[in-house]
Amino acid sequence: MIQSRQVGRAKVTRVVEYSAPTHDPAFLFPDLTQAELDSFSELLAPNHYVPAMNRLIITIQIWVVQIDDKVILIDTGVGNDKPRTAPRMRNLNNRVGEWLEAAGAGFDKVTHVIQTHMHADHTGWNTVLKDGEWVPAFPNARYLMPKTDFDYWKQAIEEKSDMAMDNSWNDSVKPVVEAGIVDFIDDDAGKILDYLTVEPVPGHTPGMLGYRLESEGEEAFFCADVFHSPVQILKPELNTAYCVLSEVARETRKRVLEEASERGTLLMPMHFGVPCCGYIRKTEDGYRFEGAEWP
Repeated sequence: MIQSRQVGRAKVTRVVEYSAPTHDPAFLFPDLTQAELDSFSELLAPNHYVPAMNRLIITIQIWVVQIDDKVILIDTGVGNDKPRTAPRMRNLNNRVGEWLEAAGAGFDKVTHVIQTHMHADHTGWNTVLKDGEWVPAFPNARYLMPKTDFDYWKQAIEEKSDMAMDNSWNDSVKPVVEAGIVDFIDDDAGKILDYLTVEPVPGHTPGMLGYRLESEGEEAFFCADVFHSPVQILKPELNTAYCVLSEVARETRKRVLEEASERGTLLMPMHFGVPCCGYIRKTEDGYRFEGAEWP
């Protein structure tokens, strides 16, 4: 459940919380017709789509970046014991803590926890349940949250509940804010932690941030949920049911595809099936995803 690779001097590890054919395409991508999906089937199966089930494979993973004296997590998955509506996320009891420890990112070793956006499947391991209360899982870390996204969801949740948050605000976000260990990241923050450059990628949520890792002439881009599946690379105008700003999301996706193909960037999405990361290749009629095998 853990795999590592180098990006320059940085060691990047993926810790998989779960990966399974969980999503009905008609739900996740309301504008995708079955005929279109069938036409993409050979490019998506078997790692991203299971035609026999008509289900998309969605992965929940945590990225770990280790360089110099820094141990950085980028997003924190669903988390254990969280009371979620979706059965696939409800009251998990898995071994992520041990896998993080095996990767050199145990609870006491992490120096920074970066959130790309505030959804429930990206903030869950911010906290753990201890004596009936949610407490920070990484007590020695600073938690870096996108200010625009935080402000948006704070107001939205005060006005009504939201399926993408699903009580995570109360059990995974508020406890670390109240513990005084959160730093808010502005859209124009530029380079942080010496090796990461903050890049706004709004649309899926209003304040979602991507992070570009650069070391010794190599680069990887942690692009959050700009893409949930490679089908959005084949059809970039395709939004998920969770995208808040539809047209902005489409423009962001187009920009990320253009930049990644031109720069040869290793793209690091959060939800792809194996091999989970890869390169964007330009074709005569658009783009395709070329998976990067793990050493």
